[in-house]
Amino acid sequence: MKLSAIIKRAGVSELDASDATVTGFAIDHRKVAPGTVFGAFRGAKFNAEDFIPAAIEAGAVAIVARTEAAVEGALHIASDEPRKTFAQLAAQFFTPVPQTIVAVTGTNGKTSTAEMTRQIWRMCGERAASIGTLGVTTPDGSVSTGLTTPDIVTFLSNMSGLAREGVSHVAYEASSHGLSQFRNEGLSVTAGAFTNFSRDHLDYHGTMDEYFAAKMRLFGEVVDEGAPAVIYRGGDDSDWTCRAIEHASARQLQVLTVGEQGEFLRLAAREVTQLGQTLTVEHDGQTRIVKLPLIGAYQAANALVSAGLALATGADTAMVFDAIGRLQPVRGRLERAVIAASGAPVYVDYAHTPDALEAAIIALRPHVDEANGGKLVVVFGAGGDRDTGKRAPMGEVASRTADRVIVTDDNPRGENAAEIRAQVLSGAGENASEIGGRQDAIAAAIAQAGPNDIILIAGKGHEEGQIIGSGETMRVLPFNDVQVARECAAGVVS
Repeated sequence: MKLSAIIKRAGVSELDASDATVTGFAIDHRKVAPGTVFGAFRGAKFNAEDFIPAAIEAGAVAIVARTEAAVEGALHIASDEPRKTFAQLAAQFFTPVPQTIVAVTGTNGKTSTAEMTRQIWRMCGERAASIGTLGVTTPDGSVSTGLTTPDIVTFLSNMSGLAREGVSHVAYEASSHGLSQFRNEGLSVTAGAFTNFSRDHLDYHGTMDEYFAAKMRLFGEVVDEGAPAVIYRGGDDSDWTCRAIEHASARQLQVLTVGEQGEFLRLAAREVTQLGQTLTVEHDGQTRIVKLPLIGAYQAANALVSAGLALATGADTAMVFDAIGRLQPVRGRLERAVIAASGAPVYVDYAHTPDALEAAIIALRPHVDEANGGKLVVVFGAGGDRDTGKRAPMGEVASRTADRVIVTDDNPRGENAAEIRAQVLSGAGENASEIGGRQDAIAAAIAQAGPNDIILIAGKGHEEGQIIGSGETMRVLPFNDVQVARECAAGVVS
């Protein structure tokens, strides 16, 4: 494709571009080949403008960068927002794309909602995929990308590849990092969803208002004009939810609320069962009883948001409600890993914020046989080089809602693991203890569990490794909570 045609279609510049042939896009100068358009962005740790000469020497035909950047030997596409401009250009190159694309944002529930939406579409007869923390999940399998929202080149390349494989429907996670760094731009997004909002990532965003503003780019700029905005409204609606509705309404999006206070899908009642829950849902003047085979109030919330997205994008109503009753657990999200020798079930969840941890514990509480002495035991830690302000609140939440708490290591990264644990324990009560090694902590919880107990291992969910150190000293040790729990239960750990 000619560079002039890409620029014209994107409508990002009045430049008199050459007729150079574009062969690809890159944001890493080491991946530049003859004919590449190179995005030179300034980041927190690296300034890609320093590598512009190397990119041009490697054959870049155009450089997307700030006006102040020095570019000699290639077309300089100057922009106040080079990441956004680069994305708009790249979107013209990576074609075709699936005809129906929806995006999910929020602090918690993005992964489950995107994956449940994929499952519902699939059961409605569509070839569907999801992109997010679990990687790219297609009708044929899953491939990891390493990030909730991958870089823009990977994202657009994946979208185009899915379309070429016959995928027509895609649900993707729109993280605050991805939205603020324009990693989701350039595509027609049929509908957007907002799950919830609570403290996280303040090490990056600085304040809750800035964090929320990044999330709201989804409704303010990314989704199509007049698109449906599916928003969860719970029984104790937060101010953030109301503000999300205001943002969507201000752009005249079609606001579809779901949940206890939902007008599109109202959760009239929820009854806990042994292996799931029974939902009474009101929609379009009818009341439907749905048996959701997943435990936890927040799983019901995620299922309703997913159903809202499916309905908003044209899925058949009867098929959607039937599909809810056949949803499969999402990996690392209240996933039952094993039944210990004592009979205690062990669950693994990705919860790594105070709200998410509390939601996971509350989800499991009704299943604890308290009448016969059953206890809810929680094993968790906090990640290093991340928002330190949420550590003590996580300790407080765990102590208040669980019966016994074991504080252990998560991904220490470049911080001292013992100091992280101490910060978590500073908010915990007398029912909390400390075991540094994560495997040792999991083994201890399982060994001490009684027949009527339930164990929750929180924080890492689906992750396959434990990150120790940072920079050149960083190591990723093989570690999967589900696998380790099974080995500890079987007594095969060293």
